[in-house]
Amino acid sequence: MPSLAVKLNSVFFKFLFKQRLQNRIQTPLNESPNQYGITTRPEESVSASNPSFTDGVATKDIHIDPFTALSIRIFLPESSLSPPEQTGPKTKPKSSQQVYPISLIQRRKSYGLLNMEAPRNDMRRSSFEGLDLRSDNNAYQGYAPSPQNCKKLPIMLQFHGGGWVSGSNDSVANDFFCRRIAKLCDVIVVAVGYRLAPENKYPAAFEDGLKVLHWLGKQANLAECSKSMGSGARGVGAEFTKAEVQRHIVDAIGASVVEPWLAAHGDLSRCVLLGLSCGANIADYVARKAVEAGKLFDPVKVVAQVLMYPFFIGSVPTESEKKLANTYFYDKEMCTLAWKLFLPEEELSLDHPAGNPLILDRSPPLKLMPPTLTIVAEHDWMRDRAIAYSEALRNVNVVAPVLEYKDAVHEFANLDILLKTPQAQACAEDIVIWVKKYISRRDNEFSY
Repeated sequence: MPSLAVKLNSVFFKFLFKQRLQNRIQTPLNESPNQYGITTRPEESVSASNPSFTDGVATKDIHIDPFTALSIRIFLPESSLSPPEQTGPKTKPKSSQQVYPISLIQRRKSYGLLNMEAPRNDMRRSSFEGLDLRSDNNAYQGYAPSPQNCKKLPIMLQFHGGGWVSGSNDSVANDFFCRRIAKLCDVIVVAVGYRLAPENKYPAAFEDGLKVLHWLGKQANLAECSKSMGSGARGVGAEFTKAEVQRHIVDAIGASVVEPWLAAHGDLSRCVLLGLSCGANIADYVARKAVEAGKLFDPVKVVAQVLMYPFFIGSVPTESEKKLANTYFYDKEMCTLAWKLFLPEEELSLDHPAGNPLILDRSPPLKLMPPTLTIVAEHDWMRDRAIAYSEALRNVNVVAPVLEYKDAVHEFANLDILLKTPQAQACAEDIVIWVKKYISRRDNEFSY
């Protein structure tokens, strides 16, 4: 059974969350809108960004859409400061004696990833001669990348939870979770601050997830074009100056300036999607659209996704929905209210494609989906539907393991700053071990 602390926090959380849901149903716009027409969430405790590698991770916030409040928070681990290692012949790992608790050993053996090293550093080097590395409004201060010898890290695009109506990419809980993943997994985490309901109903949050993926692709193309301009634009000077050419490129791509951390350290050919609760629904949608787009997103390549206790629904009740309807934190009644706030009234259905990934005529076919790790909690009423989706993926030969955590509750991993459970740390380690299989470079494979 969950600990007493988990039970007490659950009672307190459910009381407050139900009040917020009811208030938004009765007077959804009773808060003061900001300049983008989006109401704030005064009950959310947020963590300020800090671009100076506090606790091993530097963070910065970027507003990426001039028409909405869509924003991202970048989590850059301090390991990005390490210079790239020199190329050389592959050698065996010095030791494969990494010790895990018995439960973790058994679980990790089930998908063949027990003994894994940290990834060797990317060998590519970047030159940023002539590249404009300012951030938006030139207000950026803190870590500035070196012009050369920059270590390249994979990108993890993260979507927070909150039942569509709450949560944020800069909340204290989400900041803590993303810092942990960035350090353990040695990746750049890009946490998405998508628009919330009821002010922005479906498909706003899904569109925001896809818009960030587009933005990442534009950033990569813009950085490459800017480097080309910096190395000399022969034959163009007769009509345009170098600055004019660069400005035309920027306008055509649709991004204002190059984001320096991503330009220096991001490897978008190794992009992983990670979503928590309703954020898992967004991640799965973005993965589907990336599959449909094919090479149109190049150089961005989604190589895997992690769905943590996804917020799936359906018209036919599952066993867990029957037995655990009144369980901890997010119970069935609360989730039903959240879906009513998120879905337009004319689209309100338990088998809406936003909530049920197994509806007929889903596009693209499941067999085209990327490798998918699903995380479920023993005391989560939504667990069975997530397991069913994973089984459907495996039935069409998609790599799709399920990890279930005993005595865990919905959002146990990203609420660890509050709950402090051993399952949360084990879950983070498991995610790292599985993800590293897909973000390692082919010429620097792991031994496992």
